[in-house]
Amino acid sequence: MEIFYDQNKNLVKLSFRKNEWNQEAKHVLVICQYKNQWLLTVHKKRGLEFPGGKREENETIIQTVYREVMEETGGIIDSLQWVAAYQVFGEEPFVKDVFFARISQLDPKDDYHETAGPVLINGDIMKMRWDDSFSFIMKDDVIKYCVTSIQTELLSQRKG
Repeated sequence: MEIFYDQNKNLVKLSFRKNEWNQEAKHVLVICQYKNQWLLTVHKKRGLEFPGGKREENETIIQTVYREVMEETGGIIDSLQWVAAYQVFGEEPFVKDVFFARISQLDPKDDYHETAGPVLINGDIMKMRWDDSFSFIMKDDVIKYCVTSIQTELLSQRKG
């Protein structure tokens, strides 16, 4: 388990073990790749970030992942893998599940909800995320630990 403070000075506990807490995730963060590029969205207030959001009533967490990726990027998920979960202890504590999704296609949309649509990034996302155009969400340690875990897994698959 990793314990740290986020950009808003909230305590965060990140676990790579399923069902670490008794609290069910009500939010998702989806780290996406499309044709070996990082797929992000442009949140109209926060800037560049991976897609994600809140689970709606009567929706499973997996349904939330597919809906959020489609709404914010037009992305069709080809494969999906659970990566981690984290608790944020702010004014209203919550748990968020993190997934890694490979996207098979991007369908253009007229409306990307609260975002300005998809952005593909080629390169070292771990360095690029510090740019002012990126959301505060991209700058906290959840991204560092989860992207590093995904990259390690992808490297292992290539060697295997």
